[in-house]
Amino acid sequence: MEEPSTSEIEMSPRARTLLLARRIGSDAVADWCAELLTGAVAHKDATRPSINWLGGRHAAADPGQDYWFRVWAARGLLYVWAPTAETAVLAGLHDPAWRVREMCAKVVRRRALRRAEPVLAHLLDDRVARVRAAAESALTEITSEG
Repeated sequence: MEEPSTSEIEMSPRARTLLLARRIGSDAVADWCAELLTGAVAHKDATRPSINWLGGRHAAADPGQDYWFRVWAARGLLYVWAPTAETAVLAGLHDPAWRVREMCAKVVRRRALRRAEPVLAHLLDDRVARVRAAAESALTEITSEG
């Protein structure tokens, strides 16, 4: 898979992810995001798309912290989805990096993943306020739908 062009790298994360999905398929992108999120594939895996599709110019500049790849993978699941990604998102709620937990809670909210309810309840006591807020928002959304 080719690298995104200079203009594509400057697109919003949503636009880049959706463009990639049009090129290789939504399921392929969602599966790749799930694999990145769980560590099943490395962000530099030559058989997968360039991480620059998910991370944009930040990925191209090497973010320095490996958790960013998982954050971008989770964020990609806000825009493309396959039910097979649910397990990866649920696992991401336990990630040691708070930014990953926060983004996974946002995905739970967007995708209404009811199985996440017990973990979200636990995240209401997370040490990071942004994780607590994302967990509360997700819980409110998924419990109000049923």
